[in-house]
Amino acid sequence: MLATPSAEHSELDPAGLADIPDLVRCEALDREALGELITEMTHSVYRHEHVYGPYITIHEHIDCPPEDVFAYMANPYSLLEWTYSVRELRSTATPGLLVGVDSGKTPIYCRTVCHEPAKTVDYHCAWDQGDELWMVYLNRVVPAETVLNKPGSVVIWTNCRHPYYAKNPFPELCRDPKREWVGDWWPLFYAGHTLELANLKRILEHRRRHGLPLGPQLRGRQP
Repeated sequence: MLATPSAEHSELDPAGLADIPDLVRCEALDREALGELITEMTHSVYRHEHVYGPYITIHEHIDCPPEDVFAYMANPYSLLEWTYSVRELRSTATPGLLVGVDSGKTPIYCRTVCHEPAKTVDYHCAWDQGDELWMVYLNRVVPAETVLNKPGSVVIWTNCRHPYYAKNPFPELCRDPKREWVGDWWPLFYAGHTLELANLKRILEHRRRHGLPLGPQLRGRQP
């Protein structure tokens, strides 16, 4: 359990950190030594796997209020509009779980997990089955006034490289033996997701600029 700090100034007990090696703190490295260290860590060229390794994060400013961006993204049927290939979403027998198709008509299952106060919208997905939703797309909508001093929102989207990206854990469920596995595309996730986030920006900004309902725009009743 974390201790609750008092209102008065607190002095840290160095003994609490004494056994933890390689901490970078001003007590051990002065500003000159820190400058040398971070200069050594900063390169003009980075390997692809260094930049796009176990985590991929993209971000975009959208000229639309954060409440509206959150509401749009929190509706899972918005994925039918701004993603490249998620289509035909419909409900399943499991409450909150949807199923649709991804590229090549691959079944994709999705559950949207939202937290309105923090403006987080996470899509928990998986190809082929809906019992283990391991493809998790983490999104946060931040008021641009707070971080950029201008109207609108900043959307931050992070993917973590789950071990299943390396190998299909349910090969027996694949309907097409010639299908590429989603993890084979990991080196291209940054570019692909950047295109999708640009779709999100264009849709919301266009509708807001023209006074249109933000959507998603569905035919008839939602599935």
